Amino acid sequence: MRRGSAGLTRVVGVLAVAASVLAIAAAPASAAPDPEGGTKTLRAALESAAKGHIEATRKLAASQKRQKELQATLLQTQAETKKMESRIAAVAGRSYRLGRVNTMTLLLNAGSPDAFLERVQRLDMMAQLDGRAMTRYRDAIAAYTKAKTANELEIREQQKQVTILAKKKKEAELALASVGGGSVAGGFVGVNSPLAKPAPRGSDGSWPKERCTVDDPTTSGCITPRLLNAYQQARAAGFKHYTSCFSERASGEHPQGRACDFAAAQGGFENKNAAGSDKVYGNNLAAYFVKNADRLGVLYVIWFRQIWMPGTGWRAYSGSGGPSATHTNHVHLSII
Repeated sequence: MRRGSAGLTRVVGVLAVAASVLAIAAAPASAAPDPEGGTKTLRAALESAAKGHIEATRKLAASQKRQKELQATLLQTQAETKKMESRIAAVAGRSYRLGRVNTMTLLLNAGSPDAFLERVQRLDMMAQLDGRAMTRYRDAIAAYTKAKTANELEIREQQKQVTILAKKKKEAELALASVGGGSVAGGFVGVNSPLAKPAPRGSDGSWPKERCTVDDPTTSGCITPRLLNAYQQARAAGFKHYTSCFSERASGEHPQGRACDFAAAQGGFENKNAAGSDKVYGNNLAAYFVKNADRLGVLYVIWFRQIWMPGTGWRAYSGSGGPSATHTNHVHLSII
C-alpha cells in the first residue's frame, strides 16, 4: 500500500512538471525589446510631438492661404463700397429735396398729358436705379463685414497654431533632454539631394491614416503605403544598401509598419561605427530624408547620435549601447 502510494505521488509530480512545461511553451511570446535603444515613453513622446507639429504646420499654412484670399476680397469690397458712396449720397440728397409730396407736385404741375407721362416714366426709372444702387451698396457692406470677420478669425487661428507649434517643440526638447540629449546639433544637410515623389495627401493637405497593409519588400512583414513610397523613392535616388523595415518590437513605429532601418554598410548592420564611404552614405541618406520630409511624411530621422524632427531640426540623441542603439551603423526613418 505504501509503495502504491509513493508511486502515485511520483506520477502526479511528473504530470505537474509536464503541465508546467506545456503551459510555458503555449504562452505567447512577448515582443522583443527595441534593439535601437530608447524607451516606449520616449518614442511615444517623440511621435506625439512630431505629429502635432506637422498637423499644426498644415493648419497654419491653410489659414494663411485663406487669409490671403480674404485680403483680396476685403480690398475689392472696400473699393466697391467707396465707388458707390457718391451715388448713394446723390440718392439721399434727392430724396431729401423732393420727398413724396414734392414729387406729386411735380407730376401734377405737368403742362400736358404727354409731359405728365414722361415725368412718371423718368421718376419710375430713377426709383429703379436708386433701388438697385441701394441694394448693391448694402451687399457690398455685408460682403466687407463678412470678409473682415472671417479675416479676424483666421488671425486667431494662426495665433492658436503658432502656440501649438511652440508647445510641440518644447515637448520634443523635454523628451530628448530626459535621456541626456536635445542640444542643438550640426546635423546632416544636402542641398543637392534629389527630390522625392510626394506621397498622396488628403484634399485638405492632411496625411490620411494608414495601416500596415502592403507587403514589406525587406522582410516577411507588412508596412504602410506611405512607408513603401519612402523606401522606393530612396532606392530610386541611389540608396540601395541593405534595409529592414517591419519587425516585432515592444514599441516604436517598426511593429506598425511605419519605420525602416537603412544600413550604412552595403551588406547589412555591422557591429561597429560607420566610417569612410559608409559614413558618407549615411550622411547623404539622412540629408535626403530631411530635404524630402514634407513630401514623404517624415516624423523623424536618427543617424549617428543625432535626431531630426520637423519642429526642432537636428538635435543630439543620446542612445546608450552599441552601434545599433547609438544609430552609428544605420539610418532610422519613421513615417507619419
